[in-house]
Amino acid sequence: MDKLTGLVKKYNDTSLILRIFIGLVIGAVLGVAVPKLTWIGLFGQVFVGCLKAIAPILVFVLIASALCQGSSKLDKRFGLVLWLYMISTFLAALVSTFASFIFKLKITFPEDVEVTETPPSGLGEVLQNLLLNVVKNPVESLATANYIGILFWAAFLGIAFKLLASEHTCQMLKDLADAVSQIVRWIINLAPFGIMGLVFSSVSTSGLSIFTEYGKLILLLVGCMFFVALVIDPILAAITLKRNPYPLVWRCLKHSGITAFFTRSSAANIPINMNLCKKLGLDPDMYSVSIPLGATINMDGAAVTITVMTLATANTMGVNVDLPTAIILSFIAALGACGASGVAGGSLLLIPMACALFGIPNDVAMMTVGVGYIIGVVQDSVETALNSSGDVMFAATAEYHTWQKEGKSLPKFLGGETETEV
Repeated sequence: MDKLTGLVKKYNDTSLILRIFIGLVIGAVLGVAVPKLTWIGLFGQVFVGCLKAIAPILVFVLIASALCQGSSKLDKRFGLVLWLYMISTFLAALVSTFASFIFKLKITFPEDVEVTETPPSGLGEVLQNLLLNVVKNPVESLATANYIGILFWAAFLGIAFKLLASEHTCQMLKDLADAVSQIVRWIINLAPFGIMGLVFSSVSTSGLSIFTEYGKLILLLVGCMFFVALVIDPILAAITLKRNPYPLVWRCLKHSGITAFFTRSSAANIPINMNLCKKLGLDPDMYSVSIPLGATINMDGAAVTITVMTLATANTMGVNVDLPTAIILSFIAALGACGASGVAGGSLLLIPMACALFGIPNDVAMMTVGVGYIIGVVQDSVETALNSSGDVMFAATAEYHTWQKEGKSLPKFLGGETETEV
């Protein structure tokens, strides 16, 4: 028993990032060596399942508790973080447009591609669905991880509690939020086992064959996403903070991007982002709202995917795309990306909507979606890492900007004196 206790203590004392890296290596080795031991993949499925199950409850109780107790409110910081989310998504689409003009790639459609999902008929339907999700039944929103609906109803409940409830009721909400947050910390502590299972599943099922057939397409998609993550988003943060943003960028990529890469779900990564925001010293009244909202509308990676895949399809079909039309595509991709689902592959079903701008038949567009699912093990992983790490980075950028205006010292990693946990 003492040995087991010592082993657990040693595990907990080891850096989470180091543990995740070890789990990653073990999963990759097992995926190559014993691909038939499919039960190893269950570790990953259970890990992601736990995150997806607890995330909606966490967001709901955090928002309700923060609004019930908080003396602060959604001030200019919230407007700034919304602006950063939207402008970065548009710039991601614009960068992808220019990259697609430079590298005019075409897609080889496999004969056995079959996609059963039904895409939206147009941008109007995407935005309509987004609006209807806001007012969807709150119980259904919790059950289906509809974060726009969860935000809406949790905000109303929190405001109503603040106006009508007693101090004891607000304390009960806070205790509930703390309890759910503790459950999330327990789940995150077991992330190395989940990452091991997720890597094993990817390596054992997909292997490296996708790199030979669709290597150029993957490189263009990943290249655009890396450019956005390491150039475009840092420039926006630098303009806002007027200082070197890369210490913040690295922290967000390290603590949020890595897990998002493997979970391939912005929604599943919400608890991890919440925990990171707490370690960065951010205001829970703000990040309890901005992080789940970012998982819905901060979709740089989705904008890249929609733009690159659409223009590659246009090149394949011999459609001549001029620059003004391509810029219109960037606007459509940015708006459509905001309606992309926060689950794996959510952006792919918006490709037919964008293809319709060039008169590309839906059957052809759906074949492009099928190719997207084939390369999704790489494309969707990098896309989610970009989206999720950006959620935290822009939430922190908006808050630190307010600190500067109020004369409060920034964190040490940005040249200030405030201590943070990361």
